[in-house]
Amino acid sequence: MTEAMTRTTDAMRANRAMMERDQASAALGLVVERDDPGHAVVSMRVRDDMTNGFRITHGGFVFALADTAFAIACNEDDRVTVAAGADISFLKSTVSGQTLTATAVRRTRTGRSGIYDVTVVDELGDTVAEFRGRSRTTNQTF
Repeated sequence: MTEAMTRTTDAMRANRAMMERDQASAALGLVVERDDPGHAVVSMRVRDDMTNGFRITHGGFVFALADTAFAIACNEDDRVTVAAGADISFLKSTVSGQTLTATAVRRTRTGRSGIYDVTVVDELGDTVAEFRGRSRTTNQTF
């Protein structure tokens, strides 16, 4: 097995362990569609209890979806990596019954710091939100 394949296998194992303990993502019904070092895809079906007083998807749930894709993408090996910060721009509202998909991609990773972009789209492929996460790798391992 090559070094790259070993890193990919280690990251997948670590992410599976992380997601098995992630009660928040489980409660939201998040589904991991893709889990590769530096790249992740996660989907979520919007439920009635995820809408706000205007009957549109609460921004916190859109953020949580994007943040989970970011977490999977930035945990690229067996070292625990956490968010150092994140920003989101909401571009389109959605409603109950729609399916949102977040795709996270590594932009750069230098030393212990990384930058990841996440695009959230609806089932038609329209962009719902753009998220940028900044990661920090800790000294802890899975």
